[in-house]
Amino acid sequence: MTVDWSNLTPEILVRLDRAETGTFGAQLQDELREAIRAGRLAPGERLPSTRTLAGELGLSRGLVQDCYEQLVAEAYLVARRGAGTRVAERAAPTLARPTRAQARPAVDVDFRAGVPDLASFPIRDWLWATSQAARTAPLDAFGYGDPAGRPELRTVLAAYLRRVRGADVDADSIVVCSGFTQGLRLVLTMLRARGQRQIGIEDPGHPDWAAIARDAGLRPVAVPVDADGAQLSQAPPDVRVVLLTPAHQTPTGAVLASHRRLDAVTWAAERDGWLIEDDYDAEFRYDRQPVGLLQGLAPDRVISIGSVSKPLGPALRLGWIVCPPELRDAIVHHKRLADHGTPALDQLALARLIESGRYDRHLRHMRGRYSRKRDALLAAIADYAPQVKLTGLAAGFHAVLSLPPTADENAVARAAAEHAVRVDPMSRYRLGEHDHQPQLVVGFGNLTESAIRRGIATIADLIPH
Repeated sequence: MTVDWSNLTPEILVRLDRAETGTFGAQLQDELREAIRAGRLAPGERLPSTRTLAGELGLSRGLVQDCYEQLVAEAYLVARRGAGTRVAERAAPTLARPTRAQARPAVDVDFRAGVPDLASFPIRDWLWATSQAARTAPLDAFGYGDPAGRPELRTVLAAYLRRVRGADVDADSIVVCSGFTQGLRLVLTMLRARGQRQIGIEDPGHPDWAAIARDAGLRPVAVPVDADGAQLSQAPPDVRVVLLTPAHQTPTGAVLASHRRLDAVTWAAERDGWLIEDDYDAEFRYDRQPVGLLQGLAPDRVISIGSVSKPLGPALRLGWIVCPPELRDAIVHHKRLADHGTPALDQLALARLIESGRYDRHLRHMRGRYSRKRDALLAAIADYAPQVKLTGLAAGFHAVLSLPPTADENAVARAAAEHAVRVDPMSRYRLGEHDHQPQLVVGFGNLTESAIRRGIATIADLIPH
């Protein structure tokens, strides 16, 4: 895709040898030809006006006009009234771009888990919030500021998390980060620096967690999950850090049972260890009461990480870490080394969005949308695949489809891809290779109701009876 520059085009890198008097026109022609051949000026790209380029290079406008006319005559450039002077579409051969893998067939229905309804991003509310933030931002917001984050956002987040998620938190406990992934990297890097060498990870669990842990220098160790959530009693005795999704387990959808929550807090205290809590989509619940943060039970042992990726959209890259007092300064230190802080104006905009009530209004709207999509998924299963079991639908916008024992989940997923339907097998979420019931993880957040039915109909034809 060619960038369609306005009349105020960026400068072009042109090198002229000032010692060679009388050759500026020839030099300029050679420089522009080379820029086009090398692809630095792409086909269809607008060049500066002759007046602008002459002023930038300190040349006469007539010399630049002569250069453009010569390159038009040679078919390097085209000039049209009202459209400016542009690189000709056939001025340079198409550059072959290396590809990492052969292109995959187009996906018609994408059941990838963890993707929210991107079409429902509250663009008007976000524009209002960013406008408010830009107009009222204090002068220090335009500097580097506190790497822990803007005090305005940390104050609002603390109040919100206390009220809505049952957190035991104040503004000083919060470090603002650029989404959950950065927050997790900061925490793991800090724990590695404090001597930790391994981390317990739910199995099955988020497919990226093991790679992130290894990248931070920690060895991932499987912690099995059942219908009551993670079984910390099964964690090896030398593990002192465990990463959990207590409110809505990824990917099974299990809620960490009350006795397991108490066991987890006891486990962390007895081992002088830490629990890392991923609070990712607890706002979207259907068949159960809300579950508060695990952090509220043990603020000195639980590191809770949240973000607006699911409630609003991943593109914002805004999140937060609720830190135990003992770890807060160390996490801030690593945040400063990482990037000096998350963009301040975005932080101020999020603070305004939450404080104004528009954030909660959006959440209520999205609960209705996801509830209707959930109902569409249930109806499609009842109509096309009544022999399979669907679980994990009490919250969020993904579910688990349990296949007959004779099914091969990977083969079903591959066959679905050949029919332009993406769905992930449960094996993608498992740390180890071991026997388990064949299952598919079905995300429906970013699909229309008709697409959900179409995709389930396709998958149903591929499941052995």
